Amino acid sequence: MSKLIQEIELGQMKSDLPHFKVGDELEITIKMEEGRNQIFKGTVIARRNRGLRSSVTLRKTSHGVSLERVFPIHSPLLTFARLKKGRVRRAKLYYLRNLAGRAARVKEDVRSSAK
Repeated sequence: MSKLIQEIELGQMKSDLPHFKVGDELEITIKMEEGRNQIFKGTVIARRNRGLRSSVTLRKTSHGVSLERVFPIHSPLLTFARLKKGRVRRAKLYYLRNLAGRAARVKEDVRSSAK
């Protein structure tokens, strides 16, 4: 990639992102056109690190219906907050798609909760 494109992308990348990884529970606030905010809370099942084009996939279950949504990490319309730290041993949690109820939960990591 050319150095000019890299410089432009570095200027548009967010620097105030919380540290999160796969298995964590995030709350993403989306700024809508009407001036109101929409909140999406879910478990991170995948993270794609590609510089400015990085994205995160969240999964939530509401009223028995599961929903997945992909968010661009560096979008100026989104703000991220980590609610819980998950304890997982995989890079992608796509297997959660086939589980329901308590089986689809991710254990909370309480070992390093002092952070």
